[in-house]
Amino acid sequence: MPRYAFPSTDPTRSRRVGVLVLPGFSLLAEACATEPLAVAGQLAGTPLYSLTTLSLEGQPVASGSRQRLLAEGALAPDGGELDMLLVCAPGAEGVDAALLRRLATLAAPGRLLVGIGGGAELLARAGLLDGYRATVPWPRFEAVRWAHPRVRLSRQLFEIDGERLTCGGGTAAMDMMMTLIDRHHGSALAERVSAHFVLERVRMGDEPQTAACPGSAPESLTEALALMEANIEEPLTTAELAEHLGVSRRQLERLFKKHLQAVPGRYYLNLRLQRARRLLRESERPAGEVALLTGFSSAAHFSTAYRNHFGVSPREERLG
Repeated sequence: MPRYAFPSTDPTRSRRVGVLVLPGFSLLAEACATEPLAVAGQLAGTPLYSLTTLSLEGQPVASGSRQRLLAEGALAPDGGELDMLLVCAPGAEGVDAALLRRLATLAAPGRLLVGIGGGAELLARAGLLDGYRATVPWPRFEAVRWAHPRVRLSRQLFEIDGERLTCGGGTAAMDMMMTLIDRHHGSALAERVSAHFVLERVRMGDEPQTAACPGSAPESLTEALALMEANIEEPLTTAELAEHLGVSRRQLERLFKKHLQAVPGRYYLNLRLQRARRLLRESERPAGEVALLTGFSSAAHFSTAYRNHFGVSPREERLG
């Protein structure tokens, strides 16, 4: 599958961006996606991203909070001359086949298709994420994974894979757009945009979505996550975790399924691989040493697990 090649940074190139809003969309996620693009142009002194709000037929659209957003026009059958299309939607439940067929026509060489929150699932249902790394809001992860096995789904904050960009919604849209501005126009401008929004830091795409917080998660689940974080180099088995917590293995599995939509072993593996990815990117440690530091018994096992999860080998990750 051909991949979009991000050009060398160009401080002046302008891109035409359509923002497709569907009924029930999140105003927060839409603003987090569009405001950084608008501010980038203001700070650069030229409209780097020319934004146009679109709806399916040009009609006003009510957000999830029942605030109406005026559309400047209707979505063209083939997307028109857009360089980038953002799809902002609450989800894909109840979407009719005609809309999916319409979305399926929007792919074009060099055009970025961006799924914001539930918009990512819409792109998946339209077949536009087949073969791509992508993410969706964490409550929908398992449903999307089973319904769309050809999508290389992750639990990351956001994914940028070629000409497909997806995020879990909310403020993750801002992190994703900050990364996109960096790739298009350089880190200096991205840092200025970040400062404009008083961001303490821009989160990286490989950070996991937060599926449970200390205030709502049971204490035993919070303790299980802490144990996992503290035992990356020598991973505990699910049975050992349960024993440390004083619960049965079945109880622990139910907690993970209810609050994280995952089984403990897979969640633990994701934590270890995320740690490995940071070590590969941020240190000069050999891949074999990274494997040992993240609990893999051999470099071969580590390489296989890494490729299955991220789509590239540890060596390719470092070269990239």
